[in-house]
This record gives sequence, C-alpha cells and structure tokens, in this order.
Amino acid sequence: MSNFEERVKGAKALFEKGESEAARLDLLKLLQEQPHHPTVLLMLGGAYFHEQKYAEAQLVYERLLRIEPGSGLLSIALFNTLWQQGKQAEAAAEIHRFITTADPVTERETLKQYASLSQAIAAGATDLDA
Repeated sequence: MSNFEERVKGAKALFEKGESEAARLDLLKLLQEQPHHPTVLLMLGGAYFHEQKYAEAQLVYERLLRIEPGSGLLSIALFNTLWQQGKQAEAAAEIHRFITTADPVTERETLKQYASLSQAIAAGATDLDA
C-alpha cells in the first residue's frame, strides 16, 4: 500500500473518531498531490456536508459528477446538498439531469428512489430524505 493510500486511510480513521475538521484538512493536503482522486473528493464532500458547509460540498459533488455524470451515489449527494441549501429547483433539476444521463440498468435503485422523491416534491413535501 502506498503512502498516499495510507494517508487516505488515516483521514478516514479521523472521521470515524469524530475528528472531521482534522480529516478535512488532511484530505485537502492529499488533493494538492492528486487533485482528481475520486475517493478523496468523495470523502471531502462528505466532510463538508457533515460540517453543514453545503456550498463547499456542492462544489465537490459537482466536480465529481463532471468526472462520472451517471453516478447515482454522487447525484444523490448533490441532490441532498442542494436541498439542504433551500435550492429545491436546482435539486429537482439534478433529478432530471440524472434521469437523462444514467444507465437505467445499473442505476435502477437510484431511479426508483428519484421517482419517489419526484412524487413527494410534486406533492409539496419539504422534508425529504434521499
């Protein structure tokens, strides 16, 4: 295992111990070395979300979706981040973007989840769990 991978594991361990700020700082250092590392970016987005830094999480998830536009995991992460910011129209637009991009076979479960969310949004729900 490389030193980089060991440091990623170390950042994950910090999260698990509840030291999210220290983990986030370590992840930012790792990104200086490998700016497009998907695992590090995903962890960083999660750290920002956990810290309720939704605008920062949004930027990270949007960056990841440019790399992997059909990822259900990333789409849901972005949806939740937008929703938490009160950006319901943008969150709904993310559902639409994903539906038109995703592979219907590999992302069947995410598409089902988005169908339920779309119905809840249309019914005027404001407290959603994606």
